[in-house]
Amino acid sequence: MKKTNTGKNVGSWLFLLTALLFPALATAADGGSMLTIAGIRLEFVLFAATLLGVALFHHYTMWVALTGLAAILASKYLFLNDFSFIHHIIGGNGHEGEWRILLNLLGLLFGFAILAKHFEESDLPKILPKYLPDDWKGGFTLLVMIFVISAFLDNIAAAMIGGAIAFVVFNKRVHVGYLAAIVAASNAGGSGSVVGDTTTTLMWIDGVNPLDVVHAYIAAATALVLFGVIASLQQDKYQRIVKDAQINATVEWPKLGIVALILVCAIVTNYAFDFPALGVWVAILLGSFVVKTPWDELKNAASGTVFLMGLVTCASLMPVDELPPASWVTTFFLGFVSAVFDNIPLTKLCLEQGGYDWGVLAYAVGFGGSMLWFGSSAGVALSNMYPEARSAVNWVRQGWHVAVSYVIGFFVLLALSGWNPHAPHKTMQENVVQQQVTVSPNA
Repeated sequence: MKKTNTGKNVGSWLFLLTALLFPALATAADGGSMLTIAGIRLEFVLFAATLLGVALFHHYTMWVALTGLAAILASKYLFLNDFSFIHHIIGGNGHEGEWRILLNLLGLLFGFAILAKHFEESDLPKILPKYLPDDWKGGFTLLVMIFVISAFLDNIAAAMIGGAIAFVVFNKRVHVGYLAAIVAASNAGGSGSVVGDTTTTLMWIDGVNPLDVVHAYIAAATALVLFGVIASLQQDKYQRIVKDAQINATVEWPKLGIVALILVCAIVTNYAFDFPALGVWVAILLGSFVVKTPWDELKNAASGTVFLMGLVTCASLMPVDELPPASWVTTFFLGFVSAVFDNIPLTKLCLEQGGYDWGVLAYAVGFGGSMLWFGSSAGVALSNMYPEARSAVNWVRQGWHVAVSYVIGFFVLLALSGWNPHAPHKTMQENVVQQQVTVSPNA
């Protein structure tokens, strides 16, 4: 098999198709204005095509994202005379630029990959199984553990840890409905924490207060109870739990300490410098003097990081003044959209637009991706361990409780917390910059 070459071919064909279309499109375009197709701006068409490509070509997502970015940039330069990608990244004239967000995201994605490996090598996951009950409540307890772990650890790592434990305690027989629940628990657990999910981390580094997403746990906890009980009963009927914790395993406290140090430093540098990635890497470098650092994880995370960076950059290039108005209805349906399309660019678009209740949005785009196996990075990662999960039909049919729990959790959150939209923080920040530029010493 030649997966890499096939991936390049996918990108090559998409790029060739775009290149062939542009001459014809250019003749129909007015100078300085973006072409529209059926009333939709070309950037949105290309962005939607990119997200569709990600959904269809799961093994070649990096190439699809890079091809989509190249196509969107080409359309900008072709139809907009005043567009500058350098200005878009660096900023200027009241525009703050995207460099801080992109650099932060780059540092956090690589940093969290090392953090996850430190946590795995601490051997704490090997000891956790001995605390599980013997019946269906054992499966539910494991889901709660995944939920809690995901609050301070990346949701991909939480799902993989949960999948590894389930593989042992269920004697290698895990129900697809329970696999969906593992992914849902990892996504739900990170929805109210800025260090628990890439979407909330993106909100954090974009300027959203970490406390403004915490109330997402109202919906997340409600959903956890609903899908957790049903999935655990499914699993207990399919294969009862067989506890098999490694008796000789002992916690590597230095590595666990590095995990805590990374999280603390990220929070400190976020408040001090608005740059959490700085704290992550300071802690990693300090920890390298105490324990062996798994630098190989940087290579393992490279493809996924490039993929996410490409999608976030694509999303930042969308004209946000033409998005649907922010409302709880829009947010509710974004949860279903995130089950098909990647939630990172959806979150980025919402951040650019502003006016959302960030806690409600965090739950919707974070948990919503659990409804299909390819709707979140955690689901894709877990499917590498359990190939039987790679069936959208079986995932929906046997993991139906995830979608039902999403809906119930969403409306419980609205009933208890309400819809409290925040002012577009980007607009506020750029207005401050513009005022500083306008007021000169000679005024």
